[in-house]
Amino acid sequence: MAQRVTTQLLLLLVGVAAVWAARSRTELLNVCMDAKHHKEKPSPEDELHKQCSPWKKNSCCSTNTSQEAHKDISYLYRFNWNHCGHMTPACKRHFIQDTCLYECSPNLGPWIQEVNQSWRKERILDVPLCKEDCQQWWEDCRTSYTCKSNWHQGWDWTSGYNRCPAGAACLPFHFHFPTPAALCSEIWTHSYQASNYSRGSGRCIQMWFDPTQGNPNEEVARFYAMAMSAGALPRGVEPLLLSLALMLQLGLLG
Repeated sequence: MAQRVTTQLLLLLVGVAAVWAARSRTELLNVCMDAKHHKEKPSPEDELHKQCSPWKKNSCCSTNTSQEAHKDISYLYRFNWNHCGHMTPACKRHFIQDTCLYECSPNLGPWIQEVNQSWRKERILDVPLCKEDCQQWWEDCRTSYTCKSNWHQGWDWTSGYNRCPAGAACLPFHFHFPTPAALCSEIWTHSYQASNYSRGSGRCIQMWFDPTQGNPNEEVARFYAMAMSAGALPRGVEPLLLSLALMLQLGLLG
């Protein structure tokens, strides 16, 4: 009798843990950030512009946002890529792709964090970018110039768009970002981090992918969501489950 009751209790706790984990995963998958230009929920778009087009089947950005992502000093954030002279097209394409990923991807849920900022209520933190994406971004921007290593703050906005603060010299990118990891992690205040994993591994987010082969970031988001959910069970449930299972196995409750 005692064993039957304990077995039922164990099954009940397993069910509670499963529901908790499933609820957490649901909150982390196929979601949009609560930010300045994001849609409330991801949905298909008939036509996303150029580099944002890989997300058209399921997107957190609108067609208009995707168009603005390709413009200099667009209405999105009034950000001037050419704050230290002309940014090379090879370099700029990575910032456009970065913008498309940030605005359009519904697969960043595991890294969304609440923030208290006037222009957004959520941000991403430490998204693991595939090492090839960080490497190519860094290599393609080596001949471009900037005056800051943190592009989130410290600009002169008096003209309505960002300009270098007084006394900040324009220097080659590699002066501010000596490694690909430094570029990926520092430029947007740790929105990204350079992963040791490669594209196709299922363990890192790809800025670049071929949509005809599907969106590889869906698998990546699922992996990290499950890992995070496994570590987010209610306090005390996991050791209790382990203890009950061990006692049943040893026949101590029979």
